[in-house]
Amino acid sequence: MSHHIFAETTASVSELKKNPMGTVAAGEGSPVAILNRNAPAFYCVPAEVYERMLERLDDLELNAIADARVKQRVTKVALDDL
Repeated sequence: MSHHIFAETTASVSELKKNPMGTVAAGEGSPVAILNRNAPAFYCVPAEVYERMLERLDDLELNAIADARVKQRVTKVALDDL
């Protein structure tokens, strides 16, 4: 069975256990696909990359909310009324 691997660098679970930080470093800042029996089990990403991914996902979610509300009727209120 073939699998799509969405990383340029791969490592086995055994390699990850032997040298976790070396495995992350092997990706040179990019994700590393961790393989179990030659199939991707998970992706190991540096903390900075993971944080940027979460920020991007949050931005996409906020943009979707804003897009959904763009045609809603605007109600003006004064801050003192709140």
